[in-house]
Amino acid sequence: GIYLAALLGNGLIITAIACDHRLHTPMYFFLLNLSLLDLGTISTTVPKSMANSLWDNRAISCWGCAAQVFLFAFFLPTEYFVLTVMAYDRYVAICKPLHYGTIMSSRGCVEMAAAAWASGLLYALLHTANTFSIPLCQGNVVEQFFCEIPQILKLSCSDTYLRELGVVVISLCLGFGCFVFIVLSYVQIFTVVLRIPSEQGWHKAFSMCLPHLAVVSLFVSTAMFAYLKPPSLSSPALDLVMAVLYAVVPPAVNPLIYSMRNKELKDALKKLVQLLLLQQQ
Repeated sequence: GIYLAALLGNGLIITAIACDHRLHTPMYFFLLNLSLLDLGTISTTVPKSMANSLWDNRAISCWGCAAQVFLFAFFLPTEYFVLTVMAYDRYVAICKPLHYGTIMSSRGCVEMAAAAWASGLLYALLHTANTFSIPLCQGNVVEQFFCEIPQILKLSCSDTYLRELGVVVISLCLGFGCFVFIVLSYVQIFTVVLRIPSEQGWHKAFSMCLPHLAVVSLFVSTAMFAYLKPPSLSSPALDLVMAVLYAVVPPAVNPLIYSMRNKELKDALKKLVQLLLLQQQ
């Protein structure tokens, strides 16, 4: 049910943005990228898990596991990078409105999106190569519904500390850098918003920012707890719950968060649904 909700919600947002010319703006361009990444993230893990449940079979090939690790390590960080770029878009729109058209030009938006996707690709290559270059000898059972990197590393029979340390340091630097950038952007945004005299201006600014802030908070809090929790808190049940919270729930919830307070997007979605219903009749 969650997977179908994610497919439907993100599919509708992608179609609405692509078909409605009023939504061909930087904010919705990045939202389209986010929806594509949400579809990629949830489609990497859930379909295989559903197939295993239907066929009562938990097996996955080594190449299939490597593909899952690569795609998951590609889509998830790329989504975080796109959320960072979206924070910058909100900052420019509210704090530097006169320069918005110049800074967030079509070319600039494409370049920022391409940089986010390319960074995610490099990160995925690094993580996948590092994970599968380590010899595994502690059995072949991954205690998770997909090939999660921490669970694979538990099967290692060598000292992975130094090798993993470099990747962990890079991950923390990237993650912390993006987090600080998002926080500073919103500090500037709320500083400017609080100076707006009109209530209508407040409403418009918050309707732009609050959905993005909610998505960032959900993404960061669940992923940080899943990967940075102490080993003493680790258990199969808790690991499963945390994996679902950061890998399955956000792609299904994000479309709902973005469409709740966004009038333009709601209007576009209503028109799209009406058009689909008319075509069926």
